[in-house]
Amino acid sequence: MLRRLYDWILARAGHPRAELWLAVIAFCDGGLIPMPPHPLLGLMCLAEPKRAVRFAIITTLASICGGLAGYAIGHFVYNAVGTQLLSALGMTAKFPKAACYLREYGAEIIVVKSMTPIPFMLLTITAGFISFPLALFVGASLLSRGAVFITVGVLFRLFGPPIKSFIDRYLALVIGGVLVLIISGYLAISLLGGHGHRAANPCDTASGIVHTG
Repeated sequence: MLRRLYDWILARAGHPRAELWLAVIAFCDGGLIPMPPHPLLGLMCLAEPKRAVRFAIITTLASICGGLAGYAIGHFVYNAVGTQLLSALGMTAKFPKAACYLREYGAEIIVVKSMTPIPFMLLTITAGFISFPLALFVGASLLSRGAVFITVGVLFRLFGPPIKSFIDRYLALVIGGVLVLIISGYLAISLLGGHGHRAANPCDTASGIVHTG
């Protein structure tokens, strides 16, 4: 079953319109819906390692464009669109905390948090709402998103064929290992988040109305 699913996904990843879908998903993840493009990017790089860097660049640029869309939502139509969007996605309670971190740490928090499971769109909408400097926002987003996606592209470009051969041979083992890593990562984040020194940060308990400016 896993083998058939794996082969089917690889076939879809090599479809002529796969790049378009990759760009759409990366764009949406930036400011509309939290749907990380990493899995599709990885599969497309796996299917065609020689085009891995191209796929990574497409993902990066589309993600930044999506981030600008999220910024615009937060800056211009937050009350009309942003509140409903965050509410529908269950992120309303996280909004004051995101605003606090952006004000407190600036571009640093965009670079760091964009590499974590925290939805990128939450940061983009919040940045627009508090009128975070646009040039700084774009630069920090390009650095953080590019660092992740371009690294994936370069690694697959350099080591793609051996990686594909290994996965083809040990598919079940690879899937099991990935699941263990994902679960371990989220458990580690949860445990670290419960420590006392983290609670001392006022942003960790930020709530209520967020003001612009």
